[in-house]
Amino acid sequence: MSHKDAHAFAASLAATLMVSIVVFQAGDGTFGAVPADEIDGDEVVIVSEYDPFG
Repeated sequence: MSHKDAHAFAASLAATLMVSIVVFQAGDGTFGAVPADEIDGDEVVIVSEYDPFG
């Protein structure tokens, strides 16, 4: 997904699920968003984090 779409998706997920969401860039250049507790750090660069409580 695009950088813009990943940030919009992450913000929406954080507000809906009330969990921290991490936006990352994978080794192939694509972006994604997952709950912070599911990120394992393999071949990804964390771009930002959305914390619904912060």
